[in-house]
Amino acid sequence: MDKKIAMLGAGANGSVMAADLTEAGLDVTMIDMWGAHVEKMRADGLTITSRDGDTNVQVNAHHLSDVCTFTDKFDVVLLGAKGYDTVWMTEFIKPYLADDGVVVGFQNCMTAETIAEIVGVERTVGCVVELASHMFEPGEVHRSTLKAGTWYGVGAFDAAQTDHVETVAEIFRHSGKVDIIDDILSAKWMKLIINAMIMGSMAVLGGTPEQVLKQNGPAFEKRARDWFLRAGEEALAVGQSLDYKIVPILGLKPEDVTNTNNLLETMLDKILHDIGPSAVNTSLQDYMKGRRSETALIHGMVAEESRKQGRAAPVCEAIAELDQRIHAGELKPDPGNLDLPRL
Repeated sequence: MDKKIAMLGAGANGSVMAADLTEAGLDVTMIDMWGAHVEKMRADGLTITSRDGDTNVQVNAHHLSDVCTFTDKFDVVLLGAKGYDTVWMTEFIKPYLADDGVVVGFQNCMTAETIAEIVGVERTVGCVVELASHMFEPGEVHRSTLKAGTWYGVGAFDAAQTDHVETVAEIFRHSGKVDIIDDILSAKWMKLIINAMIMGSMAVLGGTPEQVLKQNGPAFEKRARDWFLRAGEEALAVGQSLDYKIVPILGLKPEDVTNTNNLLETMLDKILHDIGPSAVNTSLQDYMKGRRSETALIHGMVAEESRKQGRAAPVCEAIAELDQRIHAGELKPDPGNLDLPRL
């Protein structure tokens, strides 16, 4: 493949993906706002540790400020920025996107249509990712999800995007398994349901799956799981009211998600199995780094849409409130936060 690819927002997952693609011989330019990360990669390469083994990859890393010196345009931009940075980062890279190029947002939130509004629907492809990783030191990433367990769903949500889908799928096949999904926006909402269960919801309790679910006793594990599932129920109800469909993601089969009374349990157990017991999810990483998380765009969005529809979403509303208090420094992520919301 001779496409020029930009990884815009090379955080933990973006770095893992860029390493995979670079090792496969693709032309990848990493662009990130964390200066120390860029400089470390330039000096010593990008180190990925995982249960698959460790690797160091020589990558082409750039600061945001370098982009103004670029003369070539990108055929494919993989956008890995936080959901709340989608608008400005898409506007930022738009002048450097080829006329027939495509932007693929692989973030957790419902960003695909926002991207399309900026660069044009014909230059956008939807994407859902199952990949867990964390990074606390520049140039060093731990990949929690094995490469064999990494999954990408890609698809068009407008007929004008169809020609780009196979190109994007071909790129992602160097990093994991790929499914082409007919209803990619519904798939993105399915991922939002999963994130409602395990992202901010687990982060406010202050630990990895092992720490939260196994180190506080069986009674706490049951309460926490019930809390996660109730958050998922609220997100599922909102999605159905918005006409999103139940579709298989994460490599699940259609029969796994249809005609079942255990949809949320199936998805929760699948993601917990795939990420492993020691995964530090991105919202918890944000708390540990003093950064804003995406919880407002996940649980907060579910709570807001529920209010618009005249229904309650007490768990998602409570998690969004806890997230705000943690970011403001009023609380710390802790298992005791499970006792704070009035549920």
